[in-house]
Amino acid sequence: MTTGVNTSVFSRRELFGLAGGALGLSLLPSNLWASAGQTAASTLTANPKLADPKQTLPRTVALLEKLQQDKTQIGSQLYLSRSGKALADFALGWSRENVAMTPETMMIWFSSTKAVTAVAVAQQWERGKFDLDDPVAKYIPEFGNRGKEAITIRHVLTHRGGFRMADGGNRSLSRTMAENLKEIYQAELEPGWLPGKKAGYHPTSGWFILGELVQRASGKPFSRYVREEIFLPLGMQDCWIGMPVERFRAYGSRIGWMHATPRGGEIRPSAIPNSEAFNTDCSPGAGGRGPMRELGRFYEMLLNRGQLGGKRILSPQTVEAITARHRTGMLDQTFGITLDWGLGFIVDAFLYGNHCSDRAFGHAGAQSSVGFCDPEYGLVVAMVLNGMPGRALHNQRMLDLANAIYFDLGLAKEGDPGKPREFPKSG
Repeated sequence: MTTGVNTSVFSRRELFGLAGGALGLSLLPSNLWASAGQTAASTLTANPKLADPKQTLPRTVALLEKLQQDKTQIGSQLYLSRSGKALADFALGWSRENVAMTPETMMIWFSSTKAVTAVAVAQQWERGKFDLDDPVAKYIPEFGNRGKEAITIRHVLTHRGGFRMADGGNRSLSRTMAENLKEIYQAELEPGWLPGKKAGYHPTSGWFILGELVQRASGKPFSRYVREEIFLPLGMQDCWIGMPVERFRAYGSRIGWMHATPRGGEIRPSAIPNSEAFNTDCSPGAGGRGPMRELGRFYEMLLNRGQLGGKRILSPQTVEAITARHRTGMLDQTFGITLDWGLGFIVDAFLYGNHCSDRAFGHAGAQSSVGFCDPEYGLVVAMVLNGMPGRALHNQRMLDLANAIYFDLGLAKEGDPGKPREFPKSG
């Protein structure tokens, strides 16, 4: 897809939502928005083998319909299971102009991708290719300079390395993974940052490094590695982190579009994440794409202690290790709040609502998606909303939707406010 847009003007913070930026051009026609608002109820497409989601998840569906009517998004996709049994697999609204959202639509995951990369790293750790407290430079010597020598693999997985924008911000959008890695290698450690003693979310830079670590340990390109070692064994046939050009083109209208949906502003398709160039390159921290039901299978594997459908991806001990807290009580310098992290997973955050257990873990994607597992309840949720409305509005809708799910499933009691939550103040 050619957009005619000079993508170099967008920063990576804007692209991945850390600045609440509105992306893309090519305003969709107003008659689409009228239909999206007026026919929300009639555009629900669900797996016919499952119960009507309006009966099983009445609050959740009603809220999704309202968000669509309010033009916070034009479409949504939700998969939900408990104890490995699918309870919901449906889509609402529109994927893009004149194309309905369905459970088969392949949406961009943005940073929900990071969970997959964390598992790829864990596989190589489990196979003895490296130790978590080894310096990154032991395996990627080019990285070990300009203050970055002491950064360990654990530091990168827990966002404590100190090279948050080392991939060059807006310049990274016009470069390949290899070119971005060269930029990171030459970057200096952030001033005043002692690796491991300070924390701050690294949007993509750390995940290029983790992807390269997997490439060097396995001898396979990262895109191929995750297909062969994670996606295909789990039956995630339509999931990719960088797909071949011919596959992108063959998928056609199954490729769902992301949109900027600022309150009171114009709704526009997001040029960069919808483009062929972005989807056929490899971004281990932001470039995943596929249906939510398949991302749900990934979390069902983790819930099932590392295996699904007779295929083992990780040992039970490794699953316990990566989803336990490895960073606690530290102020995140990017988000301005305290967040707990496992090895690549966010643990017990507002993204999972007020009523999740303390063990809930997962990851979200910029103003659009979330995948998480709550082991206490045997719950798996994978959800994407194809409108990016700004940080504050998105954070509130994500909290409200997670809470609606817990109430619909009887996991939260009426009148119970649950645990207090804090939204990011910046980033």
